[in-house]
Amino acid sequence: MRDSVSVPAFDHVDSILVIKLRHIGDVLLTAPVFRALRERFPNARLTALVNRGTEEVLAGNPLVDEIIVYDRSIKKLGGMRKLSSEISFLRGIRARNFDMTVDLTSGDRPALISFFSGARYRLAFDPGRRGFFGKRYLYTHLAKQDGRRHTVLQNLDVVRPFGIATADPAVDFAIPAPAREYARRLRAEHGIGADDVVVHIHPTSRWLFKCWNDAAMAAVVSWLLDKGVKVIVTSSPDPKELDKAARILAQVPPDTALISLLGQTTIKELAAIAEAADLFFGVDSAPMHIAAAVGTPVVALFGPSGAFHWGPWDNSAGVDLVGESPYPARNGVQKFGSNVVLQKPWECAPCGRDGCDGSKVSRCLEEITPEEVKAVLAKKLKIQGLGTRTGL
Repeated sequence: MRDSVSVPAFDHVDSILVIKLRHIGDVLLTAPVFRALRERFPNARLTALVNRGTEEVLAGNPLVDEIIVYDRSIKKLGGMRKLSSEISFLRGIRARNFDMTVDLTSGDRPALISFFSGARYRLAFDPGRRGFFGKRYLYTHLAKQDGRRHTVLQNLDVVRPFGIATADPAVDFAIPAPAREYARRLRAEHGIGADDVVVHIHPTSRWLFKCWNDAAMAAVVSWLLDKGVKVIVTSSPDPKELDKAARILAQVPPDTALISLLGQTTIKELAAIAEAADLFFGVDSAPMHIAAAVGTPVVALFGPSGAFHWGPWDNSAGVDLVGESPYPARNGVQKFGSNVVLQKPWECAPCGRDGCDGSKVSRCLEEITPEEVKAVLAKKLKIQGLGTRTGL
């Protein structure tokens, strides 16, 4: 195993597999790694291995040549069927003759995939004592992980010690023409003009303990409508998220300036909606990361997760690639570029737990007031009488 501070030659690297078997937002934030690999190996074929349902965030990215989708339903198979499916999948990976793997997942399965791929070079964070015994020996190059850094920077930290780097950590998201046309038609159908202020709100997350309380969210939606703002509300088609979003909108007085698209958009269409909006407001979620990636200013509410890890990334803001996170504080209100994170400055936040005392409800989110949020939105949107663009 090579020392993590050496810079290897990496001879004859023609095909590279990047593994990220996590959720949508996690996969999106790997995009800068593909740029680093492309700059270091301009002629190599870059392949992403991701979970089914997450591939859209990398689809169309010119830095990614191929996407392999892992079907997580394999895990639910029993006995020999599961074993047979896993072996078949590994054989398919090995048949592609990858020269290098980059494991950005740090799980046991990706470690085995990396090893059985047969790649000469296998890069990852040093797992230490995490995972099964001997796991670290399945890799050839191990980087040290600094858990205090933003996820975008941590992803780059897997490859940077080995001479694979980029000066441009932008999180790319490709929006196809049909999705942009969808957003254009939506604006036309609802009479949204060029001078209208539009806010895209995605009030839910796959993890409901990351969501604000319904009444507070409804109060902010109602306030924006009262100020003449056009509001587009989206949610995933997941039944729990749909139900929560519907409960929020049920508390908002009817208004033609409110456009509900709950469960109706693809990931690409959601990105196009965010891109065409003046601002995105929501919670720590994949749509928050998507909005930031397409260049829309974000105001996000954070509770049990840390902005220093997961705050919305601003592609146009300067960042020290080897320095601290662009959200350096543990909690509180923080700004990175055009993005603002609101989080209670409590000693216990962020805790990383699924609600307080296992309740699935996060008090640090529940107790953010609508007035606190309105003050920030007013400054970002330059709503008369409630602030200017200066400050935040």
